[in-house]
Amino acid sequence: MTRVGVTGHRDLSARTDVLVTAALATELAKFGSLSGISSLAEGTDQIFAEQVLRAGGTLTALIPCEDYGLSFETSAGKVTYRRLRDQAEEVIRLPFPAPSEEAFWAAGKRLVTLADVLLAVWDGSPSAGVGGTADVVAFAGRHGVPTIVLWPAGARRRSSIDTAQIPVQD
Repeated sequence: MTRVGVTGHRDLSARTDVLVTAALATELAKFGSLSGISSLAEGTDQIFAEQVLRAGGTLTALIPCEDYGLSFETSAGKVTYRRLRDQAEEVIRLPFPAPSEEAFWAAGKRLVTLADVLLAVWDGSPSAGVGGTADVVAFAGRHGVPTIVLWPAGARRRSSIDTAQIPVQD
């Protein structure tokens, strides 16, 4: 069984969600028997987890911190997170008290150490903060974890106008 980890952008446009879903489904089909590892964040992580389960794989939820639900931008994302977490065969919780760059970076590094291969839904841009997609990809490279970068033609991230959301309460 191949353990496949994922890193990627949370702020995908609606059209990009469709493109990334197809790209991840195609890539995951190449592994046969697989176990997916995801922090179940909105965007790439949740799309990946859904596709792992659709492919008949098992899911490991890597939860960066207590009160992780506070980091979700939308109610729908939070509901999907809880549903996927409940479907996970294994749940790993890191010992951070609240959402933070430190917690998310620790989760990214832990994910890489657990994975046989990393899928990165990444537009090639630098990380906006510590532990973003670019940092996780670089960490995987330094630790010899093969990385497959997926950024389908026509993919784009949402603009800051698109991402304006009212925070959800836990």
